[in-house]
Amino acid sequence: MIVDERIITYIRSLEPEGSPVSRQIAKEAKEAFVPIIRPETASLLRTLVAIKRPRRILEVGTATGYSSILMSECMPEGCTITTIEKYEKRIPAARENFKRAGRENVITLIPGDAAEVLKTLEPPFDFIFMDAAKGQYLHFLEDVLRLMPEGGVLVSDNVLQDGDIIESRYAVARRNRTIHARMREYLYALKHMDCLETAVIPIGDGVTVSTKRFSEEKSS
Repeated sequence: MIVDERIITYIRSLEPEGSPVSRQIAKEAKEAFVPIIRPETASLLRTLVAIKRPRRILEVGTATGYSSILMSECMPEGCTITTIEKYEKRIPAARENFKRAGRENVITLIPGDAAEVLKTLEPPFDFIFMDAAKGQYLHFLEDVLRLMPEGGVLVSDNVLQDGDIIESRYAVARRNRTIHARMREYLYALKHMDCLETAVIPIGDGVTVSTKRFSEEKSS
């Protein structure tokens, strides 16, 4: 738990119900033990999309398509979403969910390993949502930065690992130590790259919001 549970409960109590389709997809994901973004993270993601008004969105990690659908509900007309998913069993469900939501014409799912798919994509994507295998974020970063224009926004989910990120590597389960180390490297990279301005936000399982700085900002 990153934030006091009572605060989280209160914040969630303020959330509107959302569309019937997105509510049903979230319910089905929970029943199938498929991880999806938490309600307060979903609210932040939708708000950032509404503020940025992107023309092209890239999502790394589709799962069942829940977050893509949420973003599509508040993105401007003419915007499109490209989303990447490696886990074959989830791909048919995601595509079916896009149809259920009436979003199959604006959301394109590319199956495959993001490490390979990212290298084939052409910029710019002015809004990128990272929600894939946590241990791979650092490996994806070079291509993500290539795809982002100046002023582009990168949102990364699950970066605080339910608070374990502040623990010594010896205090986390052995099976999680590699992910723990890589996520610490990723957070350090985001905060110390001259080309990025990044905030780490302790909501949900931890979120970072980064923007690619303009050339005149980097030289000043």
